[in-house]
Amino acid sequence: MSLMSSPTDVLLREVGLRDGLQMVTHFVPTEVKIAWLRAEHAAGVREMEVTSLVPAKLLPQFADAQAVIEAAKALPGLITVALVPNLKGAQLALELGVDKLDFVMSVSHTHNLKNVRRTREESLADLVRIVQARDAAGLSGKVLISAGLSSALGCSYEGDISLDEVRRCVADLVAAGAQEILIADTVGYSNPCKIEAVFRVVIEEAGVLPVGAHLHDTRGLGIANAKAAWDCGVRLFDASLGGLGGCPYAPGASGNVVMEDLCFLFEAMGHRTGIDLAALLKVRHQVEEALGSVPMFGGLARSGLPVGYSKPSFIVTNSANYRTGEST
Repeated sequence: MSLMSSPTDVLLREVGLRDGLQMVTHFVPTEVKIAWLRAEHAAGVREMEVTSLVPAKLLPQFADAQAVIEAAKALPGLITVALVPNLKGAQLALELGVDKLDFVMSVSHTHNLKNVRRTREESLADLVRIVQARDAAGLSGKVLISAGLSSALGCSYEGDISLDEVRRCVADLVAAGAQEILIADTVGYSNPCKIEAVFRVVIEEAGVLPVGAHLHDTRGLGIANAKAAWDCGVRLFDASLGGLGGCPYAPGASGNVVMEDLCFLFEAMGHRTGIDLAALLKVRHQVEEALGSVPMFGGLARSGLPVGYSKPSFIVTNSANYRTGEST
């Protein structure tokens, strides 16, 4: 089942509604979240991670997960993604009808224990059960399972992460039944050279599976790292409106790469994102106003589009254009 229909060269997935809002200490009203996802969908964004299916006592921000998912599912052509930390969350996501489950495991043993409260081996066993639950529900051709690999480019607790460990984890996720691999620079430790080294290993190990990048701009290299990942063949990128986000269980992890800036990067280079940049900037201002004192970042919002800017008349295409893949 192909979940992507628009003629684009790169798929930019909005994760601010989950990754971004998990760092906001006050509860953001459900109507604000729904207005955000509707406006960004209208701007052309076609895949969004809209919530996290965790117990409300752990993350009260997502107590309204069902309402947000239902609103997202009503938007035509939108791929609705939910973070599922365990089997129970996955079962709820399947009941609510999301298009994609985002399962997360960390290369770092320490970060995995702190983030999802289990060993790597326990996480892998849970992923196997999630795949089995999806298949038992008759949804193997309808719901795609994405596996995010956190701390793949460095860890606040363990420091540098070896390529062998990354390769081993990718192989384990593939064997467990993941249909998409998402590599995360959780604490923004990476640089373009390391991005190239890690993603070439990951792409080789993942084989035919699509590989995406979840980058953080902690040290100002998020956009440069995205270009390096593109050069390796990556065509799926997570980003967050205004650079919202971070990881509460990874010291020093600040915001995600900025959605508007990443969109501008690819559009300015002639790569089709399917997103209206001017409309996206309006959404950003809408969200910024709704969130009040929550800081938002980004060069494009600060400086605006260049005078006389228009999309390049040329269109750069690539035979490795991203597809979400065929569910089996």
